[in-house]
Amino acid sequence: MDSKEFSVAPESDGQRLDRFLVAVLADHSRSQIQKLIADGHVRVAAREARANLAVRAGDRIVVDLPPAAPASVDAEEVPLEILHQDADVVVVNKPPGMVVHPAAGHASGTLVNALLHHIPDLSGIGGEVRPGIVHRLDRGTSGVMVVAKNDAAHQELSRQFHDREVEKEYIALVWGVVQAGRRIDAAIGRDPVHRQKMSARSRHAREAVTRITRAFHMPGLTLCQVAIHTGRTHQIRVHLSAIGHPIVGDSLYGGVHRRVPGDIRAVTHLQRPFLHAARLVFTHPRDGRRMEFTADLPADLQDVLDALPGWRDRKKD
Repeated sequence: MDSKEFSVAPESDGQRLDRFLVAVLADHSRSQIQKLIADGHVRVAAREARANLAVRAGDRIVVDLPPAAPASVDAEEVPLEILHQDADVVVVNKPPGMVVHPAAGHASGTLVNALLHHIPDLSGIGGEVRPGIVHRLDRGTSGVMVVAKNDAAHQELSRQFHDREVEKEYIALVWGVVQAGRRIDAAIGRDPVHRQKMSARSRHAREAVTRITRAFHMPGLTLCQVAIHTGRTHQIRVHLSAIGHPIVGDSLYGGVHRRVPGDIRAVTHLQRPFLHAARLVFTHPRDGRRMEFTADLPADLQDVLDALPGWRDRKKD
C-alpha cells in the first residue's frame, strides 16, 4: 500500500479535511477521498479522522492508498490521434464530443475506451474507469491531453498539475471585445442552484486564475489565446462568461445568441463551445525533459473561423 504525507499550509487552516485532500490529491474525486477517509485510510496527527474535520495549519496528514484495481472498462476500436507515445506517457489530440471517462449516460465511446484499445499498458491508479487519466477536458472541448502509462508517471504528472508546473493554452472565440493581458482571478465552485454548472459566486469556491495572452478582434467577436494557471471544472467557460464575454456556442454559460448579425452567422453552425486545448507543456516524469505539444484547430472550428469577416481578410493580406 502506497502512503502519501501532507502538511497543512496556513492558507488551508480551518478547511474541511475532505476538501483539503481533494486539492492535494488531484487525481482523486471527492467521493473517492471520502471513501478513503471512511475506510480508515486517512490519519491526522496519527489519528483516524472524519471527512468534516477542520484541519489546522501544521497538521500532518497521512493518506494510505490501496493498490489500484485493474481497469474493467471495455476496450473499443475508436479512432484516436496519438501525438506522442513512449514507455511512460501518451499524448493525444482529443476530438470534440468525446467524454474522457465512462460515467452515467456515457458507458462507451469514451477516451478511456479508446485508450484501452490503442494503449494496453495503462496506469490503473486512476481507478477502474479512469486508467491513466491525469487531467480532463470537457466533452465539447477538443485538443491536447497527456495520459500516464504507469503509476510512477501518473503520480509525477499529477504532482506537476497540482503544483502548477504544467503550461496549458487554449484557443477560444468569445462574444465582444476582450483585450490581451486581461487577468481573471475569481474562485470557482459548484453553482448552488444549477448543479450541472460551475459559478464564480459559489460559497465553496476554489482559487482559479485565467489570462488572455493574445487577442484578435473581429466584428462583435474576439479570438483569444487563453492560459490557465489552475484547472477547475469549466474554468475558462465560467471566467469568460463572468466578465461578459462568453464563449461562442456555449449554451450552458450564455454563449448562444438567438439574433446574430448576417456577416457572422457562421457561428450559428457551431454544435459546441468554440474552445480548443491548443498547447500543453509538461516535464517528462522519468527523464526530466521539458516537452511541448500542440494541436491545430479541428475542422468544425476552423471552418467557422474561415467564414468570419476580419479573419478572412487577415488571411488574404
